[in-house]
Amino acid sequence: MILSPAFAAAPGAGWLAAGAAAAYALAALPGQGGGRRWPAALVAGVVFHAGLLIVDIAGVGRDPPGTRLGFAPVLSLTVWLVLAVHTAESRLVPLPQVRRVLALMGVAAVVLAWFVPGDVRVLAGSPWAPLHWLLGVASYGLFGAAVLHAAMLDSAEKRMRTRAAGVPGGFGMPLLQLERLTFRFVEAGFVVLTAALLLGVITTAHWRWDHKTVFSLLAWLVFAALLAGRRLQGWRGRRATRWLYAGTALLLLAYAGSRFVMQIVLGHGGD
Repeated sequence: MILSPAFAAAPGAGWLAAGAAAAYALAALPGQGGGRRWPAALVAGVVFHAGLLIVDIAGVGRDPPGTRLGFAPVLSLTVWLVLAVHTAESRLVPLPQVRRVLALMGVAAVVLAWFVPGDVRVLAGSPWAPLHWLLGVASYGLFGAAVLHAAMLDSAEKRMRTRAAGVPGGFGMPLLQLERLTFRFVEAGFVVLTAALLLGVITTAHWRWDHKTVFSLLAWLVFAALLAGRRLQGWRGRRATRWLYAGTALLLLAYAGSRFVMQIVLGHGGD
């Protein structure tokens, strides 16, 4: 596969990509004195990134119509969802350390999707196919947000055990609140993933046990076990977050990971 920029993909996409990358890069700079420009830059990056997703990856206004499919566009959309959640959440609880990490992820996602654009395809077949695809990607974003909060939870618990931080939680958020928020995202992601899988079963004319099906079902089973273990056995802390990390890794392998192998390693689009 030849890696090439997608400047001809959609009018204005180049400016949106440049604006998103520049805004994210500014948001990644270390802030001093509680200045407002870095959070504002992150908001600008999210807005530019959303425009890029609409005109280039979703293909709104493209002639002929089509949606970009591939591991980089899916990762770009997933990272945007996580950034959008964080941007809304940071209005209540500023998290500058997390902001800088996510801003760098935003730069990487935009640049990667620009230079590894994937295939432009029409989601043919069932009229429900676009909804199935959107639900699947939305579950990626929700579980991505859950993983972000789980990493914060693990870090906060570690800092509490080593007494390296004077404030419980270490991120400006009470530990129990952070834990509840983490599993709210897990529960929402599980519901959306379940809906995506059921819609796929209902609308698929010929069922195939391919890599996407197997990894998606394995991820669903891991998340179901996590929620059941938390409700019935009271799973908390690292035991619970390890299950979350495992399920999210399986979900990534279901689409983004397999597309990476097909597009980059093997050098063709895959299915």
